[in-house]
Amino acid sequence: MEPGLRERKKQATRRALALAALRLSVERGFDGVLVEDIAAEVGVSPRTFNNYFSSKAEAICALAVDRAQRAGAALRARPPGEPLRAAIEATMLAEFAGGAVPEHVPDRVWFAGLRMVLATPAMQGEYLRVRAAMQDALSSAIAERLGLPPTSLLPEVVGGAVAAACDAATHRWLHADPPVPLQPLVEEALRHLADY
Repeated sequence: MEPGLRERKKQATRRALALAALRLSVERGFDGVLVEDIAAEVGVSPRTFNNYFSSKAEAICALAVDRAQRAGAALRARPPGEPLRAAIEATMLAEFAGGAVPEHVPDRVWFAGLRMVLATPAMQGEYLRVRAAMQDALSSAIAERLGLPPTSLLPEVVGGAVAAACDAATHRWLHADPPVPLQPLVEEALRHLADY
């Protein structure tokens, strides 16, 4: 079911705030940006910003959290009879088909933003939350696909392994010299999961 107009406007505002937080932090450095700057960039009040995010670090990482939610939803939407491994691979490869960059985010901003997140101590906790969001979204979808109870460890282990594989591929992509495309690295990382 498609979200209504009000929900779409809220999603658009949230996405605009997240993109502004990321872009401004890349341009000025993490410490050079205030919540007021982000809100002004989008044309809303700081109070509106605080309705969506508890901190600028959370706003900067919001696009990656959205990716985690999309991945979980996409895995749930795969054909029911498809083997789990094939469903996971198809889901993650589709998610990274355009590279690491979410829709509507300039490549250079995303690339620089990822580097900033990984290098800024104040961002590290939020980055771990993003990683946990991906694992949770995948684990929940895996449990549903397999019809397992929430107490089963298998979905958590597989979801965590898939998230770690994608994380490893992203780190390799960020530091590749010369630059390389991300999707083949994700494909290789997922293939390594089947080797053990």
